[in-house]
Amino acid sequence: MKDTISEAEDKTYFAFCLYGWKSMSAKCFRAAGFIVLMLCVTPFGNIHAQSNNTQDANTKRARTILDAMVQALGGERWLNLQSTYLEGRTSGFYQGKPTGAIGDFYSWHVFPGQDRLELTKKRNVVDIFLGNEGWEITYRGKRALPADQLDEFVRRRDHSVETAVKVWMKDPNTILLFDGQSLAARHLADQVTLISPANDSITIQMDAETHLPLRRTFQWRDPVYKDKNEESEEYDNYQTIDGIPTPFAITRFHNGDMTNQRFIYKAAYNVQLPPNAFDVDATVAKIKK
Repeated sequence: MKDTISEAEDKTYFAFCLYGWKSMSAKCFRAAGFIVLMLCVTPFGNIHAQSNNTQDANTKRARTILDAMVQALGGERWLNLQSTYLEGRTSGFYQGKPTGAIGDFYSWHVFPGQDRLELTKKRNVVDIFLGNEGWEITYRGKRALPADQLDEFVRRRDHSVETAVKVWMKDPNTILLFDGQSLAARHLADQVTLISPANDSITIQMDAETHLPLRRTFQWRDPVYKDKNEESEEYDNYQTIDGIPTPFAITRFHNGDMTNQRFIYKAAYNVQLPPNAFDVDATVAKIKK
């Protein structure tokens, strides 16, 4: 056998590589093409399979972490809550600095879209939210909430931890991603992102030990300026009320700046709602009296 390649053979090989298989017979072309196809498809097929296995493992890990969070929050009891009542104090901030807006609040929530918020010690300012509509009721009567205030509330509701679990996770087309571990509120946290079929997302960071939510984050695009905004909500000082771990300190951020802080004084679950709790006109009549 020859150990070297002649100049003529070398030129022939170079021409074959440079110009392809144009000079080959159809039979040789098909044979060579099949070999090349096998060499190309087989490795990429293995890579694709490995990629699918990795993705499946990541999704399974994300779901396991979210399931652990649900159990930490109270399991079936939390999933089947009929109503939530919170009482506390709220403070406003602008660019991380206090605005001086401080007041008491009393709120009732019925999943998925009924909320009543009473403000001031006299409870004579009431906001009622029904689905994607909202009203403010005072002694002067009722008025539709300004669009920016309503949109802010609806966005926050539609990206809550509760909605992520009770709506997004039930959709088979929602993508679950385990993002690894990070720090949240000075705690080591497992981070999971849910991506909806509409390409919307919610990121939840859960305490690596207790599995309770520490922070929830989502982004939205400003309809006027088209830039992205990031909204976050941090949860701290959990206390167990009627079998449900409840954060008694909730802090909200807009693009990294603190905007609101709430301290809960009282929490209760499956409570009796006020008469006509979500009836706007009945509430107007009561406040006017």
